[in-house]
Amino acid sequence: MRTEPLQDGQVGRSVSRVESAAKVSGAAEYIYNLEIPHMLHAGIARSQVPHGRIAAIHTEAARRMPGVETVVTGSGIASLIPDPYYGPAFHDQPILALDVVRFVGEAVAVVLAATHETAREAKDLVAVDYEPLPAVFDESEAAKPEAPLVHEQLRPSAAFEDLRHLSGRSGTNISMEYRLRRGDVGAAFEESDQLFEDTFRTQQVMHAPLEPHVAVAELDGSGRLIVHSSTQSPSFVRAELARLLGWPEHRVRVRTAFVGGGFGAKLYMKVEALAAACALLTGRPVRIALSMDEQFYVITRHATTFAIKTGVTSDGRIRARECSIWWNGGAYADIGPRVTQKAGFVASGPYDIANVSIDSRAVYTNLPPAGAMRGFGVPQVNWAYESQMDIMAHRLGIDPVEFRRRNALKSGQPQATGTIPSDANTETVLDEVARLIRWSEPRDRGGEGQPRRRGRGIAIGIKAVVTPTTSAAAVKLDADGSVTVFAGTVDIGQGSDTVLAQIAGEILGTAAESIRIAHPDTDLTPYDMGTLGSRSTFHMGSAVATATCDVRAQLLAVAARTLNAPVGDLDLSDGHVIVRQGEQKVSVEEIMARAFGRGAGTLVGSGSFTPSYEPPDADTGQSRDIAVFWMVGGAGVDLEVDTETGKIRVRRLAVVGDVGRAINPELVRAQLSGAALQQLGMTLSEELRFEDGQLTNPGLAFYKVPIFPDLPDEIEVGFVESPHPKGPFGAKGVGETGTLAVAAAVGNALFDAVGVRVRELPLTPERVLRALKAAAGSALE
Repeated sequence: MRTEPLQDGQVGRSVSRVESAAKVSGAAEYIYNLEIPHMLHAGIARSQVPHGRIAAIHTEAARRMPGVETVVTGSGIASLIPDPYYGPAFHDQPILALDVVRFVGEAVAVVLAATHETAREAKDLVAVDYEPLPAVFDESEAAKPEAPLVHEQLRPSAAFEDLRHLSGRSGTNISMEYRLRRGDVGAAFEESDQLFEDTFRTQQVMHAPLEPHVAVAELDGSGRLIVHSSTQSPSFVRAELARLLGWPEHRVRVRTAFVGGGFGAKLYMKVEALAAACALLTGRPVRIALSMDEQFYVITRHATTFAIKTGVTSDGRIRARECSIWWNGGAYADIGPRVTQKAGFVASGPYDIANVSIDSRAVYTNLPPAGAMRGFGVPQVNWAYESQMDIMAHRLGIDPVEFRRRNALKSGQPQATGTIPSDANTETVLDEVARLIRWSEPRDRGGEGQPRRRGRGIAIGIKAVVTPTTSAAAVKLDADGSVTVFAGTVDIGQGSDTVLAQIAGEILGTAAESIRIAHPDTDLTPYDMGTLGSRSTFHMGSAVATATCDVRAQLLAVAARTLNAPVGDLDLSDGHVIVRQGEQKVSVEEIMARAFGRGAGTLVGSGSFTPSYEPPDADTGQSRDIAVFWMVGGAGVDLEVDTETGKIRVRRLAVVGDVGRAINPELVRAQLSGAALQQLGMTLSEELRFEDGQLTNPGLAFYKVPIFPDLPDEIEVGFVESPHPKGPFGAKGVGETGTLAVAAAVGNALFDAVGVRVRELPLTPERVLRALKAAAGSALE
């Protein structure tokens, strides 16, 4: 694959999204709008207890309701699928609850009816008798040996190379433990001039995509299963459905369209297995479309408890760092063990620390499951280590930016895992954030005696891309010169269709706007591990580049024979083959016609990309090749605090990311700003609130995502370009980079403004006011 542009004009150009017209006109396809004749609609009856044994399920009243076709329970699905458990890390989640429910909101029964309204009304007629079981909700408590067990035994799935070390265990709620050991932490603590110990907590939040989870399952005339889904990972869903049914994968087809947001919520299996089982049981198409409120019970982001201890010298050099993190995985593991491991890689921060000890543990509780979400655990660990960086800088009397600069991981230095992240431009990102937030300029702190005080904060972070994963692509050149890219990457709003078109267009010398991107369909598009972890531009972009180079080579070979010219003298530009020496210019359509006949002939290229990888050592977590690229991001905040109410108002937000090479600069800016604003909501207001396992604020009326009045007055977005040698044209992923450092930057600015340090997210007015009152020696009544 060539990494330098073959033709000017596509890479580095802010191309408008190729699907813009379809979305604005309403013509863009979303699975949520799909209708199939004779389709049954599903209404899901959910558990009302956090942990209990199912004694009886009463479905008679629901079955009698006019328009109801049938009611499906776990035993019915078990008659079709003998082992109806799924999950990417562990096969621990039943398609419908069997014998036991493990969180409030778990699916217990499905009413299938002629209309969506009938199904939703009838589901409330399903009654369930439970025998209560002890429950546990806090991750630290659940990790204790005496805690009530959520699962009696763990069953690893072995679906992914980096999780194949997971073993079946019993007698514990800890589903996965990642250990990292580097140097001698104990000795380094002894030699340190000061030790700092802190504990930080983050809350459980949810993704809130505007298109809820949806899947429509049907059987075709040959008995094949077709699932139309809003999934981020069609290839994985197909493989998991085939495994559950004991079928070869070619008997299962999974397709999607544009997806109205995902942020990790729609990764792996969610509602697809339930839709498929219901379709097989009834012989009719079945649609499962969740409401916005129901999404709160499907998947969340992990709450965490993070204890961090750091030893430093008097001149501000970090000698050692010890981290213990507990991840609240909820009732089912989903991909939580991978989050636990990957975030554990970087829990010590983007710093050169010779002595590191990290223990990262995924823990089952009786709350809704937690899994992948934008940032993949790094925003949680960053909140802790970057808050402590400011605590140490202030106590040592060192400027927080200078303190970070003294300890920043430099190019060529090994990260805590032992891998050398040659592409991590930490210092440049730090400097750019400081410049954008005007760190060195005088600060307006608000008038003395006035209730509103202002402060400024900064933070940086690092994330390792999920490795190893594979992407494959195909590129087709038709007789008229038109180009179609077949790629399994799902456009969930991030603009991947546009970027892939730009990559192909650069190589073929044609405008990105003229290239068609076929949406993921496992009957047509090659394998892709999934649209996750900021991997699509790097992995799928590399696969598309290879496939396009294959087509280009074939086309030039055909043209060389047709034009009687050496291949080395040929180039492509604006839909034409150019003979450099003789200045001859012939359209691609004419070349194809001369070679294959008018209107005939097709050239197809293929490509795939799988990066190198060395599994971490089980005892030390060390690896020479833990990730193929690294994301470095930073954030700066200028905010105002009302000391009478505790309300924070962010006035200026700066966000910077190292993107390798910006394939589409405007999309890069949109990704960075969108990620930062999403994380800002999770910093200031978003929180799933539970009472004895009962979620008390489901739905967007009660769960407070930011709206326009909540946004900063000014948003500054910058990016650093440090081309990656293995990325397409030097590009890296950027979708998560803007999330990494926002929370800590806000927390640090809060301290700068009012002198109080809050160690738990979100930074709600009540929590800030309590901290202010406590600092003043009084209590909030």
